[in-house]
Amino acid sequence: MKAAIITGVGSVEVAEVPDPTPGPREVVVEVAACGLCGTDLHILQGEFAPTLPVVPGHEFAGRVVAVGSQVDELRDGDRVAVDPSLYCHECYYCRRGRNNLCERWAAIGVSTAGGAAQYAVAPAANCVKLPDHVRTEDAALIEPLSCAVRGYDILRNELATHVLIYGSGTMGLMMLQLAKLTGAASVDMVDLNRERLATAEQLGCSSAVISADEIERPRGWDVVIDATGNEKAIQDALGRVGKGGTYLQFGVSDYAARATIEPYRIYNQEITITGSMAVLHSYERAAELFSMGVLDPEVFISDRLPLDDYASALDRFRAGRGRKIQVLP
Repeated sequence: MKAAIITGVGSVEVAEVPDPTPGPREVVVEVAACGLCGTDLHILQGEFAPTLPVVPGHEFAGRVVAVGSQVDELRDGDRVAVDPSLYCHECYYCRRGRNNLCERWAAIGVSTAGGAAQYAVAPAANCVKLPDHVRTEDAALIEPLSCAVRGYDILRNELATHVLIYGSGTMGLMMLQLAKLTGAASVDMVDLNRERLATAEQLGCSSAVISADEIERPRGWDVVIDATGNEKAIQDALGRVGKGGTYLQFGVSDYAARATIEPYRIYNQEITITGSMAVLHSYERAAELFSMGVLDPEVFISDRLPLDDYASALDRFRAGRGRKIQVLP
């Protein structure tokens, strides 16, 4: 089969690799679409993935074409979206229900071969069947949505909060949609990319600006979310949290990124600073929300490119062009 391979730091190629075979509790999925993510860029930089080479792609959906000997809940032809999370279920954090912090954390497309290929192997337990009205290619959006759902689980915010989101790429836009769904009084978006801000306006944000200075909110915001991972954006965002407010680090930063906090302000104004790591008990709920139409795939997916163009798709993503970019094997 054909697969994209990150062969080393800064190096990617598309090549023929052996067809996968499922283990007893696994299935082989013929990939319909695989989304690109900032995590893929980090892997290309030599971060996150334990070893290279690796076939990337942790956002994918497709059709089951082979099942393991002990799989009875899925069959050939089933259309599924795949939760890429691989937990040990044995460590301290798994036993406490914090599987996303697993001491042996792994993921399809990060530490094992992923969906940037014609076929991918996944545990049967990680596959969610798709309803008839959901297009298989569109369902690759369920994985990033499940990360956004986890972010809102962390926030546990009240109704009628004022929310400020840095970054109007795919993840920022998903956080916008969930903020509206959970009853935010206002949702303001900050980005340097005017094309992406236009999409945020299309989706009904309260304001879409280059700088938060353009918005009149002297008491700050109740909830501030970074969906960029950019240290300059993070530094600015930390200063925008109002008294009693919450800052959520949702974007994935480079390992070397740093920001300065003011301990006295955090103490005196009872500010909460927290983070959200990947997926936790949120994939199935994201699939439910997706099937309800909480996201419009035609708005979120800007590019669908052939797998052979994986390297150029990464370049396009890195340059900030478009929104969600998918490769189609």
